[in-house]
Amino acid sequence: MTTGQSETGGAPAPAGDSQRPTSGPAPHPTVEDGGSKGRAGTSGSDDRTADGAGRTHPTTTAHPEPAADGNGAERGTGGASTAADAKSSASGTAAEKKSGANGTAADAKSSASGTAAEKKSGANGTAADAKSSASGTAADAKTGANGTAGNGKSGSSGGAGDGEQTKTELDPGARGSSGDRPSGKDAAADAEQKAGEKKTGDTAVEAKDPWTAFGPAPEATPGRPRRMARAVGRSLIHEWTLATLGSLALAVLMTWPTLRYPLYTMPQDTWDPSLQAWQMAWSGHILLANPAQLWQSNSFFPELWSFAFSDTLLGYAPAGMIGTGPEAAVLRYNIMFVLAHALATFGAYALARQLGSGRMGAAVAGVAFAYAPWLLSQAGHLHVLSNGGIPLALAMLARGHGWSLRHGYRPELRHDGWVYAGWLVAAWQLSLGFGIGLPFAYFLGGAVLVAVVTWYVRRTWFWAVRRPFGIRLLVANLVGGALFAGVGLLMAIPYFKVTELHPNAERSVGDIGLFSPPASGFVTAPAESRIWGGLHEGARAALPWHPEMTLLPGFVLYALAAGGLLFSVWKLRQRLLLLAGVVGTMVLAMGTRFFGGTWTYVPLFEHLPGWNGLRTPGRLMLWVTLLLCLLAAGAVTAFTDRVYELARQRIPSWPGPWLRLAAVLPLLLVAVEGLNTTPHPVAPAQPTALRLVDGPMLVLPSNQSLDQHVMLWSTSHFQDVVNGGSGFTPRQLDDVRRVTQSFPDQTSVDYLRTLGVRNVVLLRDQLAGTPWEISVDLPVDSLGITREEMGDAVVYRLSPGEPGSAPQPQPTQSDQPGLPTNLPTGLPTNLPSGLPTNLPTGLPTNLPSGLPTSLPTGLPTR
Repeated sequence: MTTGQSETGGAPAPAGDSQRPTSGPAPHPTVEDGGSKGRAGTSGSDDRTADGAGRTHPTTTAHPEPAADGNGAERGTGGASTAADAKSSASGTAAEKKSGANGTAADAKSSASGTAAEKKSGANGTAADAKSSASGTAADAKTGANGTAGNGKSGSSGGAGDGEQTKTELDPGARGSSGDRPSGKDAAADAEQKAGEKKTGDTAVEAKDPWTAFGPAPEATPGRPRRMARAVGRSLIHEWTLATLGSLALAVLMTWPTLRYPLYTMPQDTWDPSLQAWQMAWSGHILLANPAQLWQSNSFFPELWSFAFSDTLLGYAPAGMIGTGPEAAVLRYNIMFVLAHALATFGAYALARQLGSGRMGAAVAGVAFAYAPWLLSQAGHLHVLSNGGIPLALAMLARGHGWSLRHGYRPELRHDGWVYAGWLVAAWQLSLGFGIGLPFAYFLGGAVLVAVVTWYVRRTWFWAVRRPFGIRLLVANLVGGALFAGVGLLMAIPYFKVTELHPNAERSVGDIGLFSPPASGFVTAPAESRIWGGLHEGARAALPWHPEMTLLPGFVLYALAAGGLLFSVWKLRQRLLLLAGVVGTMVLAMGTRFFGGTWTYVPLFEHLPGWNGLRTPGRLMLWVTLLLCLLAAGAVTAFTDRVYELARQRIPSWPGPWLRLAAVLPLLLVAVEGLNTTPHPVAPAQPTALRLVDGPMLVLPSNQSLDQHVMLWSTSHFQDVVNGGSGFTPRQLDDVRRVTQSFPDQTSVDYLRTLGVRNVVLLRDQLAGTPWEISVDLPVDSLGITREEMGDAVVYRLSPGEPGSAPQPQPTQSDQPGLPTNLPTGLPTNLPSGLPTNLPTGLPTNLPSGLPTSLPTGLPTR
């Protein structure tokens, strides 16, 4: 048996000794990532060790340390031919990454018995492209002794490492023989090209892992249609998709039967809904036809800025661009009525989730906010129900700033895109009307001021490390805030004009007192509440104006909010702040009922711009409800978290049916308390005359309620009408209603001509109990006007010209003595052109028009 030689070129080591150099440092393998990734293979009783002459001897030992018998092993060779990580050598043979017996050289990095191989050589004439093994067997670029090869793992006599080999460096061959060492990359590339091939003589057989047949078949790469289908499926089950669809479905159910006959019925009543249906139709129509005339509407003719006489719902103008006529306006109104509830639900849900609530807590907040019992009395006021933009805008702004109530400020979650979106939604909410939008604008202004002051104080005094904010976020707030302020200013200018032209439009403290609810209103439900309406009939009777004073947000909501003060995911400080907000907004909602409002509502009324235009303090109950919903969301979230903690202790760890019911019970209760009995009367049918008669026109009778119907009927052609209904009545319309009590007579006709009115329409089905019930059939020939029956209406066409100057028709026959019956009526129309057309003032140009009207009833009048 040959003995191994020292790697440093010194004297050979004695046989049976471990491989130790007699001089110079011992070689060490170069190990990546701190060590070899492979596992050393150990041999059993039939393992064999190759000696320097190519003979094998049985061994019974296996040890991970280097072996004796003069064999140089590199960090994984066991005595008696143990293979470790495919790095073993026998009989003085050194191999890099691949070892073989019988003096075989692998990867051009070994030499045996003075034989030098350049890159690829093997002893006994056997070479296998840098992958060689004893007895001419090569397997998968990694060899084992006794002709056994593993797939990517080499071992001696069937022992294999796990194939994750350690990168090593070896010195050139022993006994004075040296070979060229290829680079590590070349060897790796060569091994990669030859991996999986087995050559015996001239025959190449592909090596296969026999265990692959038992593995799962590889999944085929999906095509584009399947990937798109999966993406759509994932989006359909996303939380926000489900929240949107759930809000829409719940809105349809909770407002039913609004969409049962959407072309013909209207919720609550037909008065204010008719006005608001006209508002949407007018804004859509005029923005397409002539945007410059937006505020000069076709109602209240000939008043200026008439579109600003009440809240405008201008944000719904895109919907108003679809369809024409009263039926389209009613359909549009009903659709927006349902969508307003859906948006309120979704907005409150989004705000609660952003602030840190769980899904169930956010769902309770959304349903309780949109379907609070007090809102049932506002079913006829779409501008009050259209409040979903408030919580949605707050949620977007909080998301953009990376802030939540539960987790505080997290700079890594900032996103300026959400800030832009939040300000845009806030501006849209403001465009729906100042009745709800003005308090929202002041809340945003106050929130921005508090945030800036808090940020500066904490950044300067408390935070050791200044928290980032970012120039992009600052620009987004400046641009978004400017957009919001610009929309508010453009909306406010027409209202300031109206206040200037109509001083009676301003409210007084006395007006506020008429609509200020007492404290009992916070526990009194409106008549439209299915659960509490009948039970609270006596309490409503004690209220002076119960439609604006029944302000119950829900007893379930009260209970959940009270529980949220004791058991919640919000911190104690946050709960106390929410409670303070609830109490403060309740006090403001009472108007002058809270100690006269001297230190609460009245200072706002007197000093805040625009606040004196709000006549119903009770609508601030919107903010009370929102804060109560956040308190309730904290309690429900803490409760559901506890439910799932209990469920994890069960086997299987999933909530049982009773736990599930307990978690969903708050949501069911707030939904049930929001059930309604809102009436849905049939919308008034449009008279034929309103489709055929041009304007400017006056429709009689005229009052606040009927004029709102007239506005709706005018949506076919938007002809100018004197009629109009709003939050106040202009003095001119008051004068028209007073003067036309005696229509048709000369005074009223002359007055209407002065205003520019061309046609007057009397509705027969509305004349009962009015002065026109008798005068509608009186003759009008002497007034210089014509009378025409048109369906169920009577149309009076006023002759153009100055009042009293129109030629008066004469009776064709009369038995009254002394009166000429055959006056030459043709002479005045065919006078010679040379004759003077301006007769002297002394001539009787005004015939006694009173004579025909005072004839006895028995004489003919025509």
